[in-house]
Amino acid sequence: MLADLLSKSYDEDLEEAWENERTANALTGVAVRLHATGCSLRETTTVLAELGVERSYGAVWNGVRRLADSVPDPSSASPTRVAVDETAVKINGEWSWLYAAINLDTKLILDAQLFSRHGTDPAAAFLYRLREKHDLSEAVFLVDQFSYRTALARVGLNGRVDYTDRNLIEKWFHTFKMRVNRFHNSWVGSRRSARKWIDQFVHYYNHQRPHQSLDGKTPADEVLN
Repeated sequence: MLADLLSKSYDEDLEEAWENERTANALTGVAVRLHATGCSLRETTTVLAELGVERSYGAVWNGVRRLADSVPDPSSASPTRVAVDETAVKINGEWSWLYAAINLDTKLILDAQLFSRHGTDPAAAFLYRLREKHDLSEAVFLVDQFSYRTALARVGLNGRVDYTDRNLIEKWFHTFKMRVNRFHNSWVGSRRSARKWIDQFVHYYNHQRPHQSLDGKTPADEVLN
């Protein structure tokens, strides 16, 4: 079973992603695969220790990030149902707001941006950038506040208040805060570094984290296939 996992985790096409990595390539792949399938960083490092490889949580996450950086983004999406929302995060003790949008059919995170405040103006700015990146001509946005209707109208997008189907974006925020545990309390570091980790997590979620609802595929697989 371990041999199978090792063989599936190492892809010669991604060898450049592991350049200068002091852990054996196959074991690095195991760590990334374990973390992507739901193991916490603590659980992943424990498995590596059982295999005789001592690595920190940060080293495992760096492997996840390095693999994410080696995979191209999917092409522009054309979603029909999009959930959008924001969540509060602390950076150096001060509140900021992370806006994100998810394609409800493919589970692809379409974008995630950090703002210093929340309200109609940042929501409209987020939606405008989203419209620039993707084909939203057929998209209906599901939101939980009537204030979003103003932002949607300002950008020329369609939407409605929905308290059920749009819950997927709230689950994504929960997953994000659980996996990047520095956002549990307060991010210590620059806003630039926080944005970088957000981008890396979005890439990880879209490209590496398989979904049961997608028959074990990633959101990027679902879009590209």
